[in-house]
Amino acid sequence: MPTQREADEADIRQLIAKIVGGLQGKDLEALKRLYATDIVSFDIEQPLQHVGIEAKLKNWAPVFTFFERVTYEVRDLTLTVGEDVAFGHAFARLGGTLKNGTATSGMWVRVTHCLRKIEGTWLIVHDQVSVPLDIASGKGVVDLEP
Repeated sequence: MPTQREADEADIRQLIAKIVGGLQGKDLEALKRLYATDIVSFDIEQPLQHVGIEAKLKNWAPVFTFFERVTYEVRDLTLTVGEDVAFGHAFARLGGTLKNGTATSGMWVRVTHCLRKIEGTWLIVHDQVSVPLDIASGKGVVDLEP
């Protein structure tokens, strides 16, 4: 029998897998169920922060507009799980086939998820996506791989 912490970690890993499924299925409603309504997201796109579930979903919507087929991969997910708070970090890559037929494998980014157990369900309350910065040029480095 798994411990509560092991069960919670399995639930969170399943939640991250649902992000993959929601993106690949181009399903905003499925994604909406994974985030707290008051999520604060620091993504690679402007502005500096996206506050609330509608802002988070608005940030994902262009992906579905640009891509005919979406691929999303998460690698090296590491979690720390407490009683009602957890955090994790991983590498993620968004790619697919653009509407014009061009296939792209995408770029690897760094992702951090902060979660809370709210009424018995793990939800993402904060996430941050970033790329390393080349200080000399002031540009993001997007060609690195884990």
